[in-house]
Amino acid sequence: MSLVSPMLGACCRVTLAVGKRLTGSPGPPLGMTACWRWAQSSAPYSGGPADGDMKRYLNDHYKETKRSINELIPSISNNLLNPDAIFANNEMSLADIEIYGFDYDYTLAFYSKDLHTLIFNTARDLLINEHRYPAELRNYEYDPNFAIRGLHYDVHKALLMKIDAFHYIQLGTVYRGLSVVPESEVIEMYEGHHVPLEQMSDFYGKSSEGNTLKQFMDIFSLPEMTLLSCVNEHFLKNNIDYEPVHLYKDVKDVIRDVHVKGLMYRAIEADIERYICYGEKTRAVLAKLANHGKKMFLITNSPSSFVDKGMNFIVGKDWRDLFDVVIVQADKPNFFNDKRRPFRKVTDRGVLLWDKIHQLEKGKTYKQGNLFEFLKLTGWRGSKVLYFGDHIYSDLADLTLKHGWRTGAIIPELKSEIQIMNRAEYIQTMAWLQGLTGLLERMQVYRDAESQMILDEWIKERREMRDMARKIFNNRFGSIFRTDHNPTYFLRRLSRFADIYMESLSCLLNYDLYHTFYPKRTPLQHEVPVASDQPYPGIFGIPFLQEIAQLK
Repeated sequence: MSLVSPMLGACCRVTLAVGKRLTGSPGPPLGMTACWRWAQSSAPYSGGPADGDMKRYLNDHYKETKRSINELIPSISNNLLNPDAIFANNEMSLADIEIYGFDYDYTLAFYSKDLHTLIFNTARDLLINEHRYPAELRNYEYDPNFAIRGLHYDVHKALLMKIDAFHYIQLGTVYRGLSVVPESEVIEMYEGHHVPLEQMSDFYGKSSEGNTLKQFMDIFSLPEMTLLSCVNEHFLKNNIDYEPVHLYKDVKDVIRDVHVKGLMYRAIEADIERYICYGEKTRAVLAKLANHGKKMFLITNSPSSFVDKGMNFIVGKDWRDLFDVVIVQADKPNFFNDKRRPFRKVTDRGVLLWDKIHQLEKGKTYKQGNLFEFLKLTGWRGSKVLYFGDHIYSDLADLTLKHGWRTGAIIPELKSEIQIMNRAEYIQTMAWLQGLTGLLERMQVYRDAESQMILDEWIKERREMRDMARKIFNNRFGSIFRTDHNPTYFLRRLSRFADIYMESLSCLLNYDLYHTFYPKRTPLQHEVPVASDQPYPGIFGIPFLQEIAQLK
């Protein structure tokens, strides 16, 4: 299974071009290991200048590296990624898929930015009115650019941070309230910057059973992270003594109440055009599947009336005709594991019936239930089923690990990140960052004082370039897919639990239903690059914009 994201692939396309130019040796196009291949392909310098002038010698190599990279940037810019592509972690053919399943929120229905502001404001007011928090908290407003998905929160230390796939904290991305925590303080608190396994969140990203960290994987969690940080900020600024564990629990409870008490649902239903983005392409995707005879089902945690009104707006009043089974208030991920809860039929008016369910009828709506009963009643098992959802844990993990379904992750942030990666600023920054890293790796053999002084300057410049590359995506936390040099913990879980991933379901419109998705080969550190790994024009098809242009 590949650990490659579009962002990692972009880094490696940069490196391939740079390495081929500087070493004459081509390398593989994708994967973190490929990013260093060209630097390793040249043996470290063992000689040095004949006249002993190390400063001139090193500066000449620095200038030559920069000149070579600047010459290559136009050709690097030709391989731009298509934001509407589908990316594969595991090989999968749509020809094998007979049944398509969907979550509702952020899968079939997409929401405007106003919704996160609504959640933040409503939860903040609940803290003040029902939990007696300071009224001054109303001075804090929701900042949509503050947090990113996939961050971890240390419940006991009240710290929000970004962690990579190897449990290392990315220094410079640890926040107490709204202020960054100095690297030295982080290292002192954690005795380094590695988080032991027993302190990490549980399987579903929760802080429980001794785990001190909570991972925020849900798109709805962005207002929660921001509210936590704002309340922490207020308490710290005003020297208010508080217990971080109580704060975390209170914020979690009010965010839950916004959903469970129906506050969010009622607000959306009252002004549906403001909060739901009209899904013309969603209907097109569903119609395409229906026209090809595919069976479809919906399993969501949202309530019946809310889903019905949303689908009426997005798809049309006949939306139920497209689905063979509709299940609401499923309580995922418990739906996938708890065998005890039977299905209940829901009438058009939302009334729950007590009838025993012997079959799941098309055009009807069911509540609760469990996957084991679902499989018994439908017979929809194994790799012929593809289920789409936005929550890596609640939607996808159990399906791929326990039930053998194929899974597709909806990652709305993907499109904006790819668009950033296609910008000249990002390409130029990454090209020089990779070139400078390779130069450092090869020149580090010179241990004399003069050389080390120059190398220290390069290391400082590299650190500044890495900070610049991070801030291109998000000023505080960077990309959701990578830390400075490793995949993020978020990407690690995405790669494990999702066969394919994309920005939205509309990406399916770019492929026929016999298309096979192939993950890009990720060479291991000890593997020799092979010709089939080369990014020849057109070989990867739709992920690249130049291929789309040629097809048109």
